[in-house]
Amino acid sequence: MSKKDKKNIESEQTENVHTETVDVEETIEEQTVEEKLQDEIKQEKDKFLRLFAEFENYKRRTSKERIDLFSTASEDVMLSLLPILDDFERALTHIEEDKEAEELRKGVLLIYQKLVNTLEQKGLKAMVIKKGDDFNADNHEAITQIAAPTNDLKGKIIDVVEKGYKLGEKIIRFPKVVIGQ
Repeated sequence: MSKKDKKNIESEQTENVHTETVDVEETIEEQTVEEKLQDEIKQEKDKFLRLFAEFENYKRRTSKERIDLFSTASEDVMLSLLPILDDFERALTHIEEDKEAEELRKGVLLIYQKLVNTLEQKGLKAMVIKKGDDFNADNHEAITQIAAPTNDLKGKIIDVVEKGYKLGEKIIRFPKVVIGQ
């Protein structure tokens, strides 16, 4: 073999080693780029999922707020009608004592029942409170305290001065009560 041939062979071997090195480096770079792309895809998927969950929570919250708004939208009207209901109840109590006004009582009772039924259809409910129930400051408004007739009525409701009402699940007027001391 001549020197030229040796040099050619050495040159080819060097080129082969160099080519193999370049191929390995390219493969490593491709893997690194691919890993970076996979990481970016994971990050974008995570962002998307978080944004989607946040949007679903927003839809649920606004839907609930809308339902609450519709259920209590008529609160002002209901509050203005409550004194009228109270007046009807006082009139019925007074008419019951007068036996001569039986026909008047029937007419007033009919109108009262129509009004109550209409308001109940719109979501108004009277709160049921009995004498002897425990006083709860969250659900009752204490007007006054009087000496309890018996020991078992201490801290309990002795009299209901004014009815309380709920619109849906919200108390729009607390019942006014007298409690035992």
